[in-house]
Amino acid sequence: MSYDRNAAPGPTPGLRLLPWETDTGKPCFLSTNGSPGALTRIADEIEADQLRDGADVLKGVQAVLDDRKAGEYALRLALRAARQCLGDVLRIADSRGARLPVPDDEHEADDSDQDGGADGDGPQLPAEACG
Repeated sequence: MSYDRNAAPGPTPGLRLLPWETDTGKPCFLSTNGSPGALTRIADEIEADQLRDGADVLKGVQAVLDDRKAGEYALRLALRAARQCLGDVLRIADSRGARLPVPDDEHEADDSDQDGGADGDGPQLPAEACG
């Protein structure tokens, strides 16, 4: 399984991007209707497994990189494992990010007025603060 962030459809309200894809490589989605079910729990467990696997692969990749005698084959295996885990982590991040609540427009407008910046890009420092 490999995750292509650019080919994945954007977040769709009410649909959860699942941590697996179809046999043809297309993303799978779940309509939860606000209540967790068996598939939601399975998806949560798979995501947790993928994140644990990623941590293990990271340790293994570091070991290969630290081994000055590691050959091309070991480096390629480590890189393939890292690519797979990175794809899983990006899929999880996109899935979880799409499920975050969207702030109200009214609330956003209130926040941008409080930062004191004329352009709304965040707090502005006086020139003296930069030395």
